[in-house]
Amino acid sequence: MTKHQDIDAQLLRDIGSEDGSLAQRVYQAIKQAILSLDFPPGATLRKAPICERLGVSRAPVTEAIARLATEGLVDVVPQSGTRVSYFSMPEIREGMFLREALELATVAKVARDLTDDQAKKLNRNMRLQELLIEDEDIPGFYQADEEFHALLMEFTGFKRLSDVAQTVSLQVSRARMLLLPTPGRIAETLEEHRAIHAAILDRNEQDAQTAMRRHLGQLMPRIEVLTQEQPHLFNISTQPKREAG
Repeated sequence: MTKHQDIDAQLLRDIGSEDGSLAQRVYQAIKQAILSLDFPPGATLRKAPICERLGVSRAPVTEAIARLATEGLVDVVPQSGTRVSYFSMPEIREGMFLREALELATVAKVARDLTDDQAKKLNRNMRLQELLIEDEDIPGFYQADEEFHALLMEFTGFKRLSDVAQTVSLQVSRARMLLLPTPGRIAETLEEHRAIHAAILDRNEQDAQTAMRRHLGQLMPRIEVLTQEQPHLFNISTQPKREAG
């Protein structure tokens, strides 16, 4: 049986300057560590180190873990403890299907209704992406990438859209972190964003959707490869069984 490693609680970000209730801040800190892969799939979550690192009692940590379990980011295993959930290809495929539907509707609307102020915000984000690539700042680029998509959803005027998109694609967001260090991938991502950006500035709905579909279409084939290259990160019970021989 594989021995699961413990999470390194020192990787949790400080919550002292964060907004929100204590329980919300603890939840966000643990969630971010999971999504960034600082807490990798299969790692054991122990409450004591988390409490010590964040300077909190067990209650908000217990509440945070329960909330993360409902989102599918952790597994609470009776008699065994709590682990960061493994990647599940069925969940990733479902999340990708839902996310694509939202993203395509989003870029079409934004291309129709883009304001000058919104265009300036997109321009600033694109320049930031370029600078982060020059600095070889992969985590920073990931955040700017997320902001690019969040801005587009914000520009629709639908206040719940971004939250819904994040909720349905949590597993997709986490899997994407595995791909960004791939040589050349962030440069390719920037080019894909440029195509989306250019189509939106041209107010061309069809081209914006085509560019977004091409951008999102890069993801699943690459993740499929990871199931073979890093099978220890995936829930093997949901993967196709290989024949012996």
